[in-house]
Amino acid sequence: MKVSIVGGSGYTGSELLRVLLRHPKVEVQEVSSEHYVDKLLYKVHPNLRKVTDLKFVPREKMKSCDILFTAVPHGTSMNSMEEYLKVGTKVVDLSADFRLRNPDDYPAWYGHPHKNLELLKEAAYGLPELHRDQIRKARIVSGHGCLAVSAILGLYPLFKNRKVDLQHVVVDSKVGSSAAGAEESTSSHHPERSGVVRPYAATMHRHTAEMEQELNYDAKGALSTDKTTKPLVSFTAHAVDMVRGIMSTCHVFLNEDLDDKEIWKLYRKEYGNEPFIRIVKEQTGIYRFPEPKLITGANFCDIGFERDAHSRRLVVFSAIDNLMKGAAGSAVQCMNVMCGFDEREGLRDFGFHPI
Repeated sequence: MKVSIVGGSGYTGSELLRVLLRHPKVEVQEVSSEHYVDKLLYKVHPNLRKVTDLKFVPREKMKSCDILFTAVPHGTSMNSMEEYLKVGTKVVDLSADFRLRNPDDYPAWYGHPHKNLELLKEAAYGLPELHRDQIRKARIVSGHGCLAVSAILGLYPLFKNRKVDLQHVVVDSKVGSSAAGAEESTSSHHPERSGVVRPYAATMHRHTAEMEQELNYDAKGALSTDKTTKPLVSFTAHAVDMVRGIMSTCHVFLNEDLDDKEIWKLYRKEYGNEPFIRIVKEQTGIYRFPEPKLITGANFCDIGFERDAHSRRLVVFSAIDNLMKGAAGSAVQCMNVMCGFDEREGLRDFGFHPI
């Protein structure tokens, strides 16, 4: 299979290349960039030195391919998707442009209307653990928000089985600096970023919309668009002093007094055969719950939980690498599903310890 990348100069593009250049079933054909045309990829991504001699090409001169990945700024893909579909037989778009099913959510959360409603209707949300069948048949697959997916995967079994109070959901996420992208800013300047635990979106973070969308299930366990069943998620994001990784701490309140064994059964029921979900809940040691540091460079989502004996509160911990399961790794997993490959192809790396 021939694959190409539009917008391959950022951190997500770098991760796509790191994975795809070693993928046994694909050949990376072309990588575009508006700013680095004719420059060698490794001049921008130095970890690729002696791995590839490909150069960046102009987007308008890209040749046809089987799968096209688009890693472009939000608001770009909705205007260019028809063009992308002329290049790639199928497209995996890592931007936010096709994530939300309801067109009314785009002005509310992204500040602009959606400009391609017909293609929005056919896009699949790119999370195989929830939408494998839709992804397999799709021509367009949307990426997801990195903060959103950490919470969604952590909470999905509880919401699908309607075990928690939908109106009292609190998600607190800590995220590394790479989630802000490769463009520098005052907030990413080392003296300002180093050592911080800084709330940067105390309320109304746009990834909240994805959490509420993907955790909305009816009484039969089917994804719903009914607003009366939609959960109310209260979400806060913090910038912390690490480069990669997200730790989401989610607080929910059980509808019934479930014990640990019953909660374990829920997670095993939904995730027992998932290749990239690991349940981490140990009684001893220093890593008793998920830790983002341990899955750096891997496509795993590690999930743990603790039942609060003082109330019906359940604390759920979910850790991912924001550039892998939060973006590029999940996109390649979607490609594997679309092409009928083993989902683990190209994604068999596990984390480092120590790091």
